[in-house]
Amino acid sequence: MAGKHEPPPQRRHPGAGRRRGRNRPRGRQVDPDALEQIRALLGDRPRRRDLLIEHLHLIQDRYRVLSAAHLAALADEMRLALAEVYEVATFYAHFDVARAEGELPADVTVRVCDGLVCEMMGARRLLEDLPGAVEDGVRVMPGPCMGGCDRAPVARVGQRLVVRATVDELAQAARSREVEAAVPEYRDYGQYAAGGGYGVLRACLDGGLSREDVVDKVSASGLQGLGGAGFPTGRKWQIVRGYPGPRLMAVNADEGEPGTFKDRYFMESDPHRFLEGVLVAAWAVEAEAAYIYLRDEYAEVREILSRELPRLREAGLDAHVELYLRRGAGAYICGEESAMIESIEGKRGLPRHRPPYVAETGLFGRPTLVQNVETLYWIRDIVERGPEWFTAQGRNGGAGLHAYSVSGRVARPGVKIAATGITVRELIDEHCGGMQQGHRFKGYLPGGASGGMLPASMADLPLKFGSLEEHGCFVGSHGVVVLSDQDDVKSVVRNLMRFFKHESCGQCTPCRVGTEKAVGLLQRPSWDEPLLEALGVAMTDASICGLGQAAPNSVRSAFRFFKEDLS
Repeated sequence: MAGKHEPPPQRRHPGAGRRRGRNRPRGRQVDPDALEQIRALLGDRPRRRDLLIEHLHLIQDRYRVLSAAHLAALADEMRLALAEVYEVATFYAHFDVARAEGELPADVTVRVCDGLVCEMMGARRLLEDLPGAVEDGVRVMPGPCMGGCDRAPVARVGQRLVVRATVDELAQAARSREVEAAVPEYRDYGQYAAGGGYGVLRACLDGGLSREDVVDKVSASGLQGLGGAGFPTGRKWQIVRGYPGPRLMAVNADEGEPGTFKDRYFMESDPHRFLEGVLVAAWAVEAEAAYIYLRDEYAEVREILSRELPRLREAGLDAHVELYLRRGAGAYICGEESAMIESIEGKRGLPRHRPPYVAETGLFGRPTLVQNVETLYWIRDIVERGPEWFTAQGRNGGAGLHAYSVSGRVARPGVKIAATGITVRELIDEHCGGMQQGHRFKGYLPGGASGGMLPASMADLPLKFGSLEEHGCFVGSHGVVVLSDQDDVKSVVRNLMRFFKHESCGQCTPCRVGTEKAVGLLQRPSWDEPLLEALGVAMTDASICGLGQAAPNSVRSAFRFFKEDLS
C-alpha cells in the first residue's frame, strides 16, 4: 500500500506508454522536508479552513517568504486544494509569495507609507532616496496608509513603526535589524480594574443589569456605528437578538481609511475600555464567540492584545464568550463588514452580495453582530453614566462624542475627542493649535479618502452623520485631513484614486476597471470632466460595495469646489 503522502498509483490508459509524461503524477508534489517544517511550525494548532490566514502568517514570520514548497505542504496538511491556498496568499498585500523556485527573501523589508498625508509630508522623497542609502538585502517598497497620519511620514522596518521618518533613521533601523514592534505605554488590566474597570460587565454577569436595560441605554444614547456607516447601535443589537442562535460577534479593528487612526489610539492607550465594550456587547446579544479582526499594520496593538486577552480569562471575565484575535494581512477592503467576515473565515476578502445581511447570515452562516472599535469604547461610559450624559455632549445640533482623527497641515494633529457636530474650523482652532506656521487653510477632507473634499469657505458645517451629503461628502469614520494653500488639489485627487485602484478587490468590473481608468485619466494634463463624471456614475451605481461607490467622490468634489485649481 502506498504511504500516506505518496501519490496514488496512476491508472494507465491505452497509448499511455507512447505519450510522454502521462504516467507522471500531475500537479506540484509535496516535498517531505517542507511538510515536516510545516508540521513542526503548526504544532498542535487546529488545521481548520478558517485558520488558513493565521497559518500563512506563521510561515512568513518564520521564513520571511511563502515558498512554493511550503504552500504545497500547507495545502496538503490542511487538506485544501493548492489553488485555495494560492488564491488567499496572493490576495493580501502583506504576504510575499515567492515568484520563482528558490527565491531568497529580503533580509529586511521597509514599507514607506505613500498615503495622502505621508505624501504631503515627504514620503515620495523617502521612496526615492532610501534605496540608495540601504545595504544589499534590504527591500524598500511603498505601502498604503499605515494609520500613522498624525506622525507622518511613517514607515515600517519589518514590524517596527518609524514615525516622522527620515532616510538616515530608516537606513539605521534596517542596518541594525531593529524590526520588532515597540509597544508603547498603555493602561493595562491592573490599572484599568483599579479605576473601576469591568464594573459594568460584572453588573451584567451578576444580574445587576438585564440585557434589556443595557440595550435600552445604548439605544437612548443615540450611539451610532463609528466605523463609517453610522447605523444606530442599539437598533443593531435588537436586530441581531431577533435572530435565533447560536450568534457570533465580529469586531472591526481593520481601519484602513487614509486619514483615520482613532481605533489605533484607543487600543494602544486604553485597550480594556474597548475590551469591556466587546464583552458587554457579546453578553447583550448572547454571542457565543467574538472575533477581533485587527489590521496587520498594527503590530504594536497585536502585542498589547496578545498580552491582555489572557488576563480576562484569568479574571473569569470572558466565561460567557470565546474571544479570538485574528490578524489581517494588508487589505483595505476588509474594513467592509462582509469582506472582513470572509477573511475571518480564511478566505479572500471579497464583499458579499446583500441581502442577506450579516446580522442574519454572517460568520459561518450565523447571525453576527459587527461593531467598530470606537463604538465599543463608549459602551462602558454610556451604561455607567447614563445615556443623558452622552447626548448632552453635542454641538451644532449633534449629540454625543466622537473621536476625530485630525491630520495634515495643522499645528497639533492627533485624535481629538470632541462634541458631535463640531465644525472643522472649531477643531482646528480649539483642538489643533491652528494651522501649521506658514500655511493658510484651503480645504479639508471630512471623512478620509472616501468622504470627498470641501473648501475652507465651508468650514462651518457640523461634522456629523447626514450633514454633508447634500454637498456630495460625508463624515464616514471622521478622518479629517486639513489642506493648505501649499497643497495641490490635483495631486491630492491622484493620490486618493491610486489608493482605491491598489485596494480594489477586483471582484466587480465597475470598481476594478473604473479605478484603473480613472487613474489613467487623472494623469493627463487636462481633465475631461464629462468623461470622468460618466465613469464615476458607472462606478457609483454598479459597484458591489462602498469602495467603488465612493472612489469618485474626490474627483467630483474637485470639479465642484476647486475648479480654479484644475486649470
